[in-house]
Amino acid sequence: MSELTPARRRELRASAHHLNPVVSIAGNGLTPAVMGEIDRSLQAHELIKIKVHGAERDAREELMKALCDAVGASPVQHIGTILVVWRERREEAEKTAPAKSANPAANTTGLAKAKSARAFAAAARRTALIKAASDKKRLAAKRTRAATKKAGPARGN
Repeated sequence: MSELTPARRRELRASAHHLNPVVSIAGNGLTPAVMGEIDRSLQAHELIKIKVHGAERDAREELMKALCDAVGASPVQHIGTILVVWRERREEAEKTAPAKSANPAANTTGLAKAKSARAFAAAARRTALIKAASDKKRLAAKRTRAATKKAGPARGN
């Protein structure tokens, strides 16, 4: 667990503002299944929110400390029943060291770089904007065709 500077903590709090909780902790507490899910979520997103149900403030603070110690994360914020934690993504290359082969192209196919949650969100926004623009064009063309059908052919007097 690394200690965060106040400036970095402020950045992470701002980044976490729009996030929804990805893990919920209820009456059973920190079970191995919950810890595994938190670990996977931190690996995928680096910054996550955790919702804690049915625990008092002191118990939530102890839970956050135990959680951060167990997964090697840093506490960012504890507000109400929401805990925000951050851990730098572990590199996939460190987990599995591929054997060197004579063909350099063969080494690059093994591991793909993981995209950050921010990159996925940006791609989703771009896709949504492109779809909205095409829908708008299609609807405008449809309205134009409908307006010309209602007016009918022009009659000369």
